[in-house]
Formats: sequence, C-alpha cells, structure tokens
Amino acid sequence: MRIPSARRERFDGRDRWERPRQKLSSPWWRGAAAVAAGSLPVLAFPEPSLWWFAYIALVPWMLLVRSAPTGRRAAVDGWLGGIGFMIAVHHWLAPSLHVFLVVLAALLGLMWAPWGWLVWRLLGGSPSPVRAAAALAAVPSGWLMIELVRSWEGLGGPWGLLGTSQWEVSPALRLASVGGVWLVSLLVLAVNTAFTVLVAVPRARTAAVGGSVICALATTAVWIWVPQPEQSGRARIAVVQPGIVVDGIGSTDRRFARSEELTRQLVGQDVDLVVWGESSVGADLRERPDLAARIAVLSRAVGADVLVNVDARRRDDSGRTGIFKSSVLVGPQGPTGDRYDKMRLVPFGEYIPARAVLGWATSVGKAAGEDRLRGSRPVVMVLPGAGESGLRLGPLVCFESAFPDMSRRLTRDGAQLLIAQSATSSFQGSWAPEQHASLAALRAAESGRPMVHATLTGVSAVYGPGGGRVGPPLGTDSSTSAVYDVPLADGRTLYVRFGDWPVYGALAVLAALCAAEGTRSFRRPGPGTAVPPVHTTRESAAHPAR
Repeated sequence: MRIPSARRERFDGRDRWERPRQKLSSPWWRGAAAVAAGSLPVLAFPEPSLWWFAYIALVPWMLLVRSAPTGRRAAVDGWLGGIGFMIAVHHWLAPSLHVFLVVLAALLGLMWAPWGWLVWRLLGGSPSPVRAAAALAAVPSGWLMIELVRSWEGLGGPWGLLGTSQWEVSPALRLASVGGVWLVSLLVLAVNTAFTVLVAVPRARTAAVGGSVICALATTAVWIWVPQPEQSGRARIAVVQPGIVVDGIGSTDRRFARSEELTRQLVGQDVDLVVWGESSVGADLRERPDLAARIAVLSRAVGADVLVNVDARRRDDSGRTGIFKSSVLVGPQGPTGDRYDKMRLVPFGEYIPARAVLGWATSVGKAAGEDRLRGSRPVVMVLPGAGESGLRLGPLVCFESAFPDMSRRLTRDGAQLLIAQSATSSFQGSWAPEQHASLAALRAAESGRPMVHATLTGVSAVYGPGGGRVGPPLGTDSSTSAVYDVPLADGRTLYVRFGDWPVYGALAVLAALCAAEGTRSFRRPGPGTAVPPVHTTRESAAHPAR
C-alpha cells in the first residue's frame, strides 16, 4: 500500500519529534544532555557577559529534569548538570588542576542532586497551579542552599553565584544593597522557574505570570524607594598594574622595578593612596629594609601612602613561621605598622585541603607545594597623619572579594573604601580576570562603599558606592598606572544592617515545604490500607442495601 505524500509528511514530522524523545530515553544521551544544559549559565558571566541570558539559562536543564521517569533519575540529572555547571564556570582552572578539575566537579556536583529531585517533585508530570506556585518559591530556595554550601572556603568559595552575573545591571545592584548577591540569585532563579512553567505546564501559566509580575513589581519598588548611598566626599586613588612579567630568575625584582617606574609617573597628580596588586613584593619588608626604603621614597615623591602586598615567608606575632600574603601600608617613613594577613586561602592554589589524602594533586597540576598560613582577623587601616577623620581602608586579598560577608564586616567596622589586591597572571587569556573584576561591583553595591580591584596583570577596575564603574578598567594587555576620582559615601545599606536574610527566608520556605509534604504523607492512606465501607441510613452490616 502506498502512503500519500501528505500523510508521509505527517509521519515524518512525528518521527522528527519522536527521535529526540527516544534519545533522551537512553541514559547516555540523557546524561550528555544534562551536562550540556548545566553548562549553559556560564554564558551569562564575563567575558561573554550575556547578563540577560541568566534569566532563561536554566530552563533547558529544568525541562530535562522534570521529564525524568523517576525521582532517582531526576537526581542523577541534577548531579550531571551540576558537573557541567562547575566545569564550565571553573574551566580556566584546567591548566592548573588538569584531570583533578573533573574529580572536583563530580564531587561538588552532588549538591545539585537534591535540587534535581525537588524540581521533579514540584514540576514533574502535570502539576496543579498550587504546586507550580510553590515551585516558584521552593526551586529558587533550593538553589540558594547550594550556593550557600559551596560558598564555604573549603569547597572552593562563592565563585559563579548566579547573582554575580548581574554585576552591570543597575536594578540588580540595587537589589544587592537590600539582600546581597543572595537576593539577586533568588530573582534569577524565580524567573527561570516561571519560564519553565510557562513552557511546560499550560494549566499553571496564570501562576507563572503572577509570580513574574510579583518579581517585576518588587524589583521596581526597590529601584524607586531604596535610598542610594549619600556621597560624603571624594578620594583620588591610583592603581599600579605592572603587567605580565616573564617567570623565572629575577621575575619578582623586575615586577617590583616596573611598579616603581609606574608609581613615579604619579608624581604631581595629587593622589591620596597608591595601590599595588597581590604579590607585588616578594620579600618580608622587615627582612629587606632596602625594599621598604625604596617604597618609602616613592611615598614621599608622590605625597601618598602606598598599599603593597607581600607574598613571603615570615614569623608572625604568635610565633608561627610560614608564607603569608599580607597587605602592608607604607608611608614616607616606611611601613606604618598596618598589616592585614589574608584569612581565606584558595583551595589547592594556596593550600591543599587534607593534604595527607589529596597531596597527590601536586603531581598532576600546579597545586600548592606548601600550605600558606592564614591571618586571624580583618583589619581596617587609617591613613596616617590624618587623625581619626582620615580615610579608612578595608583591604582584601585575591578571591576574598568573592565573599560578601567579608566586605560587610569591614563596612560595619568603619571602612570607607574597600580594596581587593589580586593577581590573575596564571589565567591570562581566559575569562577569569573579567569574572574576578566583576565581583567588586557586587561588593560595592552590597556595602554602599566604593571598591578598588587592583591586579598585577589585569583586569583592574574601580566601582562607586552603588556598584557602578568609575573610570575605564585596565585590561590584561596594559602595563600602566591610572588615577581614579572615587566618590565616598556614608550610611549603611539594608544588607549591611540585616545581613543574609534572604538565606534565612529560603530556609523557611524549604522548611514549610517539608512540613506540608510530611503532613500530606501522614494523611494519605498507606498502600494496602483497608478503607471501611460507607453505610447509609437504609442499610446495615446485617441488612445491606440492594
């Protein structure tokens, strides 16, 4: 029998739809799709910086998870997507960690397994409008718990939080001043969840639209009514970026000499502070008074203190001997005595967690051969000679700028200017320098304080109290110095006052969901439970009705 051409086209069209479904029924194809879908959000971060993509980037992953045949499979899809996300966001670490990056991603990706089950439980099948509405709150809350757990320093720190993808969006920065990066992440996840419901759950589209309207109204209200930081003056801050120096014998001395040369170019520019990048000095200034004297000469010539960063072995006040990374303030007479020792170290880059077990990582990558020592407390420095009203600095080192609690603590301690000294020279040519510089915008918006992100090799950037950029950034191809007229601000943002309240709100949402599910399970008859017959007034056990 010959099938008419029109019917053949209909059959072919059905086949075209069935083939992808058949592939997704294969564990291997489904697993590959989960890894690919989980990696999509990386496009929202710098360097691509497709910030708008963050609001739909999770939709393919969530659609895949909700289509899982069982809750166990949904958890696997969540885990595999988490692997894809972690590898994509940290891909620039591959030259340093090699295959160990995949191992770490597989371990950390397990945090997304419960989230996958949650998506499937609330959005799988044909959920009711009430369940879909619950998903709009619970699914973002579940993701936020993942971000909170992996923000622990030992698990790599808060790199790649979805909220940080909105670093150049003014309404999102205003939200950050209210609830930190956590509130921005909740917004991004809520919109992704609403889009998923709109695409896959027709009967619950009203709930999705309603949730989207609530998000839009809340963001608009924050944008209109939350006050901006009040400007209280200005400070002229110079950033010195020596650029790439070829590694090898004498590289530290050549970098120091180049920083000297660039600092001399600032003479006569009336600056208040000069900032060098991380590891800009390779010897303890107490052991090398000649280096301290050279920096003091620069301070006298420029008429401003110089904040350097010392990466060297020394003995601290408590008697510990080892390598510290320290922000040190140097004035016209030499080191002022203000020193901040880096508190949160980069796992594998500056120390190896459980070295007795994971020490083999040094043989497959550029992991730390010796653990750095960490400081014990944050420090607020006051520029000397200006009295109590002098400019108060809150220094951070390297990836400490990723931790919102650290900049919040410095602000509460009285810092007027936040400074992050960093070195991304190992990751030139990747997306890491742009991603790292963007974090300072969130920290400035959260704290209501300007922030300077000074690096050895770029990207160096400065942000005002609201998170907006001040002046042009210094790219990875620059070896230069630049002066920024930085606005200062008074007052405290809501985030500085109340802290991580969105996290506690998310915990409350998940607790309420668990309570509701537990109550429903308690009320539901168990399998095989006999249900007694219902008797009417005209029948009894002895005389059943006919």
